[in-house]
Amino acid sequence: MNAYMLGAEQQQIQDAVRRFAREKVAARADEIDRSAEYPEDMFELLRGLGWFALPFPEEYGGTGSTLNACIALEELVRVCYNTGYLLAVQWTPFAAILAGGTEAQKKQYLPALASGRLRGAISVTEPQSGSDVAGIKTRAKRVPGGYRIGGSKTWCTGAPVADFILLAAKTGDDDTRGSINLFFIQRGTKGLQIGRKEEKMGARGIPSCPLFLDDVFAAEEDRLGEEAKGFKVVMEAFNLARPIHAARGVGLAQGAIDHAVAYVQSRVAFGQKISDFQGVRWTLADMAMQTEAARQLCYRAAGMVDAGVSGRALAPYAAMAKCFATDTAMKVATDAVQLFGAAGISMEYPINRYMRDAKVLQIVEGTNQIQRNIIGNSILGRRSA
Repeated sequence: MNAYMLGAEQQQIQDAVRRFAREKVAARADEIDRSAEYPEDMFELLRGLGWFALPFPEEYGGTGSTLNACIALEELVRVCYNTGYLLAVQWTPFAAILAGGTEAQKKQYLPALASGRLRGAISVTEPQSGSDVAGIKTRAKRVPGGYRIGGSKTWCTGAPVADFILLAAKTGDDDTRGSINLFFIQRGTKGLQIGRKEEKMGARGIPSCPLFLDDVFAAEEDRLGEEAKGFKVVMEAFNLARPIHAARGVGLAQGAIDHAVAYVQSRVAFGQKISDFQGVRWTLADMAMQTEAARQLCYRAAGMVDAGVSGRALAPYAAMAKCFATDTAMKVATDAVQLFGAAGISMEYPINRYMRDAKVLQIVEGTNQIQRNIIGNSILGRRSA
């Protein structure tokens, strides 16, 4: 397939998701944002359509294509960031298990995640380390039959509704950076406490919470990957997921353009439509160019994943896609708010949520400063830490 032309399958997915988004999702978007309540109705709709499986192998009911997933996610986020986020939250733990799980773990979790029968979450971030994944302090200590885990996490997205959490903890007997593993922690496990959800400026419909772990037991078979060698699994899962997060940025940018175009075409100033002013038209042109550039970079990175590219070969392109697309989302959304004028900062119009959601994307899933480190290290031939 030509990398810059969508094939018949991609066009069918795009058309189907676009129609669904406009007919079933758009009307709920503002309410989800304002109430900050988890959109269970949207989850059930997505589950009924089988879209949780989209990027994954056919044996799990998917299409085997990250590009297909990006196309679908872009169309959902174009009208409702939170509904699209439901897919992204499910896909990251799936990618981690696919990359590093045993056959027993894959059999137990992957079909259930793909069907939406189970909901997963992944928890890496800690209050003191933030983007420093290798420097986490949560400790998994060896005991007969498994591990005892103690520590705390922050910003675990989807924790209150997840059936299980893939939790990163340091293993081994010393404080070696990067000696970490992911562990399957089931909801309701003794010693696991899920804290109060954060009051976020964006991504408000999907809860993010701190976690507190007091002597939580994880059996040997709950460890993902070889002991002290899970850092690679974590980073590979992040790399594989970054085109997905780029697609969220593209969707936000395109949605902001849609709202801005409709607004400037419906308003009159100084005796003519706002859309007739050259300054407005140039602003829209810049917004469209930036968004299309982000889309192509996103599709390129997704195509690399589909072609089997991974590890250090994929990392800089995945980072470029995530960084550029989410920075573009922020710039385009900000420009759209400016085109709205005073109406742009009014809660009466939805455009302000695009700007708030875009700011979240510049920070989550590896800040854009971290993405620039990955890209810079690749250029200079250095290993990212």
